[in-house]
Amino acid sequence: MSVMGLAGRSREWRIGWAFALPGLLLLAIVMGFPLVYACILSISSMTLIKPSLMPLVGFKNFASMLADPLFWNALWLTVRYSAITVIGEFVVGLGIALMLNRTVHMKPVYFAILTIPMAMSPISVALIWRMLLQPNLGIANHLMESFGLPRLDWLGTPGMALWTMAAIDIWQQMSFVVLILAAGLAALPRDPYEAAEVDGARAWQQFFYITLPMLRPVAAITIIIQLINEFRTYDLPYVLTKGGPGNATEVLSFFAYRRAFLGLSLNEGAAAAFVLLVIVLVLTVIFFAVLERSQAKAFGD
Repeated sequence: MSVMGLAGRSREWRIGWAFALPGLLLLAIVMGFPLVYACILSISSMTLIKPSLMPLVGFKNFASMLADPLFWNALWLTVRYSAITVIGEFVVGLGIALMLNRTVHMKPVYFAILTIPMAMSPISVALIWRMLLQPNLGIANHLMESFGLPRLDWLGTPGMALWTMAAIDIWQQMSFVVLILAAGLAALPRDPYEAAEVDGARAWQQFFYITLPMLRPVAAITIIIQLINEFRTYDLPYVLTKGGPGNATEVLSFFAYRRAFLGLSLNEGAAAAFVLLVIVLVLTVIFFAVLERSQAKAFGD
């Protein structure tokens, strides 16, 4: 490469950094300061009486949190809730995506309708469903009574509250799954299906032996993205149940909030938030590993 070419590339590099640097600095300040402050909180013993005093205590807050049964209950509920919602979103989303993939007429209209729940904020969704599921005045119980079924306290029964919250989450989040999987299905080549039809393969055989294997990279990325979202969920339990009844819906993010702001233990709340951060970071690393692997496989093919 000539000297002029190197000089031109160097100039482009400097111009690029000149445009990117202000945004990167702003991002570092907005994200970096809260992260560093939370890290200091998690290893210190600050009190609201004297917030300026922050003596370091090492991992004492983490040890105290790990010895708390409520933390392990919140972690288990988070794993359980994430598994229920992600499996539900994927199964329902894949079914709808398969139906839309076979639909010819009015497909844009169907996709537009599907994006409505996804476009709504979680707070709005939670408020609407809380009114619909209200034990005495909610439409859901009136419909139950019209079919001769007893009224249910959907969000006030310990064994039912988590499943109800998961169903609401699935209703809102499945739109994203449908859009991603529908795009993946539309990109699949037709040659394997035509060859399978010539060989007499049935629809279920084509689905299990052709569609699912070819859709696996897209499905894996979708599942990991949704896992990251579900592990971070906070809006729905806050509006729907406040973590109740009891601790039946107290997922890890709400446990951190309750410990920090209701229990007035900012240090243990920050420690719980850091545990959640580590889990999300691990899932993010897995996401990029799967993405890189799928891209390498695609370009290799």
